[in-house]
Amino acid sequence: MAQSKQIGKQSIQFAHPPFIRGAASVVGKKEGEGPYGKYFDVIEEDPMLGQDSWEGAEGTLQEKAAKLAIEHSGCQKSDIRYIVAGDLLGQLMASSFGLITLELPMFGVYGACSTMGESLAVASMIAEGGFADNVLALTSSHFASAEKQFRFPLGYANQRNKSSTWTVTGSGAVVVSAASDIAEEDTPEKSLPKSAVEERNKVHIVGITTGKIIDFGVKDSMNMGACMAPAAGDVIVQHFKDFGHSPEQYDKIITGDLGLVGKDILIDIVRAKGYDISENYMDCGIEIYGEEQNVQSGGSGCGCSATMLTGYVLKMLESRQWKRVLFVPTGAMLSQVSFNEGNSVPGIAHAVLLERR
Repeated sequence: MAQSKQIGKQSIQFAHPPFIRGAASVVGKKEGEGPYGKYFDVIEEDPMLGQDSWEGAEGTLQEKAAKLAIEHSGCQKSDIRYIVAGDLLGQLMASSFGLITLELPMFGVYGACSTMGESLAVASMIAEGGFADNVLALTSSHFASAEKQFRFPLGYANQRNKSSTWTVTGSGAVVVSAASDIAEEDTPEKSLPKSAVEERNKVHIVGITTGKIIDFGVKDSMNMGACMAPAAGDVIVQHFKDFGHSPEQYDKIITGDLGLVGKDILIDIVRAKGYDISENYMDCGIEIYGEEQNVQSGGSGCGCSATMLTGYVLKMLESRQWKRVLFVPTGAMLSQVSFNEGNSVPGIAHAVLLERR
């Protein structure tokens, strides 16, 4: 019987951790003007990306990120067996239309703004389970398409609350590859072929902790941080318990888009459960824009954590400035229907353990 990879209540620890062979980030003009602009691969000056709709523009973001990630991986399109992708739009519109040209088998996933964590987790299980050598995982968001679907028409010019966040225009994509049998840690590097040495020096997905839907009854759709922070706190604490780790064992614990409001709530929740993450915690939504960019609480959207992962976090790991990171994208599980019916906004978060080997 094969050795179980299940660990604790909600986690998986991979016996042969898959690795990120290549990555790409494509962002909009506003994101490129932020403090991390130099880390992104492509900055699009035209918010329409040559399309005649906001949804078409977001699909083009995904197409560009996907093709660039494949190029950076050194693979050919024919080497990719599956795509795992999703977005915020109804029926995964950006992914469905944006990735048609790749002509590859696809799993569509939806985790709201936690989708990059979900797509990474699913892609990793596929690769490590031996079901594919290479899997493309990606997601996206676009400020205008999200505002159109979830909030107000852009021409309405409504005032934004201090707790509100700004949807990131961007797409992040990675190629997740199965580890080879000859790249074991105890094998001397000098005896390995070049491909195995390169694999060893990549960022590996060591484990995942799948989050639960958590609902604290918050109904304010303009305060996503408060909606999502309880789910982030729950999955982070469960990850520590399942793996037997403490916060000090991570160079960074990174959430997706809790923003300034959600950050404080998260730290308090985790501290109340016996863990202090304040010293090595960061939030992609807080980081991606500068204070002068007038985005209230910070950035949000599927593209927020996806572009920060592919543009910045992976580079910090690859350069060995960080060795171990817990990547925790966060999502608010609301829809137009649930909001109009007066329902609360549940949250979810997924934790992905990344290590530089």
